[in-house]
Amino acid sequence: MELFYLCALSLAILCTSLYTLFFLFPKNPRSNNNLPPGRNGLPVIGETLEYVMAARKGKPEGFISERMRKYSPDIFRTSLLGESLVVFCGASGNKFLFSGQNKYVTSWWPQSMSKALMFPSAANNRSSGEESTKFRSFLPEFLKPESLQHYIPIMDSMAREHLQKEWSPFEEVKVFPLSKKYTFALACRLFMSIDDPEEVEQFSRPFALVTEGLMSVPIDLPGTTFRRAIKAGKVIREELMKIIRRRKLEILASRSENREDGTSNKVSKDLLESMLLAQSYNDEKEMDMEIEMNIANKIVGFFIASHDTTSTAITFVVHYLSKFPDIYEEVFKEQIEIYKSKGGDKLLNWNDVQKMKYTWNVACEAMRLAPPAQGAFREAITDFTYAGFDIPKGQKTYWTANTTHKNPQYFPDPEKFDPSRFEGNGPTPYTFVPFGGGPRMCPGKEYARLEILVFIHNLVMRFRWESLFPNEKIAYNPSPIPEKGLPVRLKPHQEIKTYPD
Repeated sequence: MELFYLCALSLAILCTSLYTLFFLFPKNPRSNNNLPPGRNGLPVIGETLEYVMAARKGKPEGFISERMRKYSPDIFRTSLLGESLVVFCGASGNKFLFSGQNKYVTSWWPQSMSKALMFPSAANNRSSGEESTKFRSFLPEFLKPESLQHYIPIMDSMAREHLQKEWSPFEEVKVFPLSKKYTFALACRLFMSIDDPEEVEQFSRPFALVTEGLMSVPIDLPGTTFRRAIKAGKVIREELMKIIRRRKLEILASRSENREDGTSNKVSKDLLESMLLAQSYNDEKEMDMEIEMNIANKIVGFFIASHDTTSTAITFVVHYLSKFPDIYEEVFKEQIEIYKSKGGDKLLNWNDVQKMKYTWNVACEAMRLAPPAQGAFREAITDFTYAGFDIPKGQKTYWTANTTHKNPQYFPDPEKFDPSRFEGNGPTPYTFVPFGGGPRMCPGKEYARLEILVFIHNLVMRFRWESLFPNEKIAYNPSPIPEKGLPVRLKPHQEIKTYPD
């Protein structure tokens, strides 16, 4: 359906674009500037159709590398998702955008993201630097080391429960949907203290539709991915507002009790409570709707940034471990040593996870070959020059892992799965960027690392597995997705007795 709309719209635009471009559009005073080389393609559509086709073939890097060869290995111009974009390439481009935050560029989200994720009042503010700064301001408390250490036993117990219920009773399972189910349930538990399976399931359905529409062309017509994402986003925000107001009343009641008995309890039990406690209000009417909407927007962002990318990373670790039995054995060896050192099935702790060095190298190599997040957008906040080209204020920019992750300049024999690339000092700075880099490193990197390692520990301690479709096609939308969901045949360990099922 999406391709149908794109093709139909492309044909319609083709008939009128020359007239529109040359006679109706006013001349841009910056049009003679020394802009980066490239092409914008058709109005509205741009080069989105070419990118979508490359992504569905599992080769989004092909779209990028072709233009790097044609125009410049440092920078080029294109048009995606209804926006003119300048793509910064290579380690130097990544470094410039990461270190230039709030000096040259600020965070920005395309319409397909902002309309689906946020309330209309926030979505209309297309320059999202202030929103991004607010978004990050809530993270230090939630992601500080002592908080992360507290999450590990929760992650471990939930991983055990999930594997026992969703994997152990079956000979064959689909890894991708199950990993999403686990990471979403964990996010519900840690972000909002929701652990009722029915409530989690009801909450997860619209999130799946929003995720599908994040990188869609903003065509708001019946049947399009964009329309479905907008509707699903509205459902999510309505449910979140109910939860926020309920939790606000609970906090007010707790404050009243504390005043009566002279105690003070400001320790938050989850992310939502920490956000509510950060607000100054004394009754349920004092916190206005705008603040409640902002909190809802942030919670949606946390969900998208955490569970979706992490579940993708877990899926591809499982994929590569099935593909390379020798690497599986090394991971298993590392994990069985950790299990034995604990003297039984005690829950994992911080020190245990720090010992999972080889397993993390494997996860990093999986994320290099199949980056869960393809890149991120920025907007120029001043005129500047890069690689000899002019970047005007207001220009939208994009960096992507696809300019470095499979670039032989940085990773020799780039298609080879080789966890040893991450030993010692690892790759050259700004070349391995699944979490961004430098000052703009994703603040949730450590949370994601713990979540991935805890799950893989529990998985390899229970099973070996083999892929039912070793050459399964991988498509990107926007993250890599196994076409059949990565079905595997499970082989429970017989020679050892690890965690009970």
